[in-house]
Amino acid sequence: MLYELTEWLAQYHSGFDVFRYLTLRAILGVLTALVLALLVGPLVIRFLTVAKVGQYVRSDGPQTHMTKTGTPTMGGVLILVSMALGTLAWCDLANHRVWVVLLTTLAFGLVGGIDDWRKLRYGNSKGLPAALKYTAQSVIALAVAVYLYGAAQIPAETELIVPFFKDIAIPMGIAFVPFVYFVVVGSSNAVNLTDGLDGLAILPTVMVAGALGVIVYAAGHTEFSAYLQIPYVPGVGELVVFAGTMVGAGLGFLWFNTYPAQVFMGDVGSLSLGAALGLLAVIARHELVLVIMGGVFVVETLSVIVQVASYKLTGRRVFRMAPLHHHFELSGWPEPRVIVRFWIVTVILVLVGLATLKIR
Repeated sequence: MLYELTEWLAQYHSGFDVFRYLTLRAILGVLTALVLALLVGPLVIRFLTVAKVGQYVRSDGPQTHMTKTGTPTMGGVLILVSMALGTLAWCDLANHRVWVVLLTTLAFGLVGGIDDWRKLRYGNSKGLPAALKYTAQSVIALAVAVYLYGAAQIPAETELIVPFFKDIAIPMGIAFVPFVYFVVVGSSNAVNLTDGLDGLAILPTVMVAGALGVIVYAAGHTEFSAYLQIPYVPGVGELVVFAGTMVGAGLGFLWFNTYPAQVFMGDVGSLSLGAALGLLAVIARHELVLVIMGGVFVVETLSVIVQVASYKLTGRRVFRMAPLHHHFELSGWPEPRVIVRFWIVTVILVLVGLATLKIR
């Protein structure tokens, strides 16, 4: 909305043309979402506290977590509101990709919000039945995948790009639809599984979102995409503003979510942020790079799969507890140590992911 206003004002003063630069609007998106999150955060926490929207902690988890019972949850609403307002303010709303990513993010947030609400209503940590929750995610992801497939105008929009190899681009055809579904739903649930410690999921999300912002900007720029030898996708650069709002809103939320947390994001935050990361990677055609940069999310998910499979097949557990961060806690690592070390690993993986843009 503010972008449209500056476009109109540019008719009367050329100084407003500066707002046409994506880099400036991305920075403004970061700052807008950050300031909104910092300003609204205390109000949201106070409201959630008064409304007794408190976290229910698993009784079979680390006993140190029992002190977190009652900490306000559903703080992801704060993130989504800040992201949405920042996106509406500084994005070119005529770009259909902006609406695809924003509406998908909010739709996954709605699923997560219902899940959180059921946990609070029934006084346990189960929430939505797994089948219903997965079905809702699947319907949204498939709808988005079909839309993107139908809206694709150039071959690059449905090709699988392999990192480190400049000449490998695999046409997926209709297989693009289930592939997008898997990436979006998988990413959504991976972030959800990682969100188990104070600040553990949000900062890696911020770092990966920032890196994806760099990638979408390059993919949407004719000269940069040619220089880096990555597919040029017209119009995709606008999503750098959306990625910026993820960074800003995430940092604002971390202000209140850092150890010891004043508020948790809940599924309303983790499911939506994970879906947003997956969809950004899909539209930029860098899904495999997302696997690298989001390695912490991937390993956390694999730890759950391995744990469940091992227990069902052999009756034995591979880890003390899954997801993996709980294993380290039960091995004697203090919570802050687990969190910071996972952050450090994410920094390294994000740098490796960005290096794939040049090493080809």
